[in-house]
Amino acid sequence: MRTACFALTKKAYELAKTFQLSLDSTMTIYVSEKVLTKEQESLEGTRSFVKLSQVVAEAFPIYDGLVFIMATGIVVRTIAPLLESKLKDPAVVVFDERGQHGISLLSGHIGGANVLTQLLCQAVGAAPVITTATDVNKCLAPDALAARLSLRPWPKVRIGTLNSAVLEGQKVTWRIDKTLPHSVFYKRMLEQSGQPAELCITSQLMNIQPEDQQLYAVIVSEANLPELSELPTNVLCLSPRRLIAGVGCRRGTPAAVVMSAIDTACRMIGRDRSFVDVIASTAVKRHEAGILFTADSLARPVRFYENAEMEQNIAKYQLEESSFVKETIGIGNVCEAAAYCCVGERGGRMALRKTKFEKVTVALLWEK
Repeated sequence: MRTACFALTKKAYELAKTFQLSLDSTMTIYVSEKVLTKEQESLEGTRSFVKLSQVVAEAFPIYDGLVFIMATGIVVRTIAPLLESKLKDPAVVVFDERGQHGISLLSGHIGGANVLTQLLCQAVGAAPVITTATDVNKCLAPDALAARLSLRPWPKVRIGTLNSAVLEGQKVTWRIDKTLPHSVFYKRMLEQSGQPAELCITSQLMNIQPEDQQLYAVIVSEANLPELSELPTNVLCLSPRRLIAGVGCRRGTPAAVVMSAIDTACRMIGRDRSFVDVIASTAVKRHEAGILFTADSLARPVRFYENAEMEQNIAKYQLEESSFVKETIGIGNVCEAAAYCCVGERGGRMALRKTKFEKVTVALLWEK
């Protein structure tokens, strides 16, 4: 998860630095220019701003999580014009500057705000404030499970229907298309979460018997989903998100080394390499045998992007650049920029930021 933290005061900035150190992934801190000293302005991962509303508007579409250390009212007024959909908006978390309470404000389940709140609260000993009804009542919501398994809910209107059913103690059945890649993985993960699930052939997924009309169902599939008008009112569908592996490597790196890096990267997010849907890299590497042979071995497409397009995404997502790589091939970030190029306007949530392995860098991105 790519996160940004916003601070208006010196005390808030000190708390932000604690958050920055506590996360496995990189957090960028945005601080009011009135607070930063000249020495602090040069620190890596710290940026100054003049107007909060302007910097938040720029950050809102490019980060997966936004953490604010300030009054909740300021945050609400700042993000209100930017809100689009619970399926697309980033996680938003608010802390008081003394670090006593952390509030999961927006995108608690699908965006991951509840998990981010708990993680940051543990780091500073704060009390998490989570108000989603299913969490308050210690119920496991289908959309929370969808986020955990990187599944895309559809249609959005049924999320509330299924969550309400869970709150009311209604039985929810889980059906997984057995032809779906990794169907057994999803079944095992659901059962570990206390959700019995059955594997069905595609034609049986929507076959709800008359005696089961009042039951609620979650269907996990990616094919043959009906039109909304034909979907029973008690059914929510989940489909797998594409996992993009952005890859950069030194010239002449063997395929075995590239494969090993992708392997390790996937294990770091609780998956294996078979979950990768597409490999993405720079056009400079379009003839790199190690990347091409790896894609062939995985039976996955590989997409190469021109430097000009990748530079646009480096600027858009404010990606960190390596001066050495930039001098060598003309751009300073390959794996993250290529992954963002691959998802295009649909956007993505970073599962693993640029990670260095032997002669290889890998970034993993879930398509939104």
